[in-house]
Amino acid sequence: MIAEIEKYIEIQNNIDRILKESPFKIAYIIEKTGIKKPTFFKKMKEKRFTSEELLSIAKVMEPVYKNETDEEILESLKRSEEDFRIGRTVSHEEVMRQARARLEQRKNENRI
Repeated sequence: MIAEIEKYIEIQNNIDRILKESPFKIAYIIEKTGIKKPTFFKKMKEKRFTSEELLSIAKVMEPVYKNETDEEILESLKRSEEDFRIGRTVSHEEVMRQARARLEQRKNENRI
């Protein structure tokens, strides 16, 4: 339990650096956490986020493949390399077409 508390303190003390080095824009994190912008910046400067706020920030920053183990990720990368090697690829245009179709579908589902 001591290690977890020490890690929490480390995160709290370095949250400004962690957020600035994150691949996410701070505006995105603010939007997704629902913390008001002035409050967010004040808390970041003072390193005074509550544990619940840190948890909501962590959830926003959680990797997409959070349930995959390192081994599964490496295996997926190996399969991808093999696909590329044998020419089993999809053009950029096709990927974009599929992405636009999925976005349009999600928009339509949210209107219902």
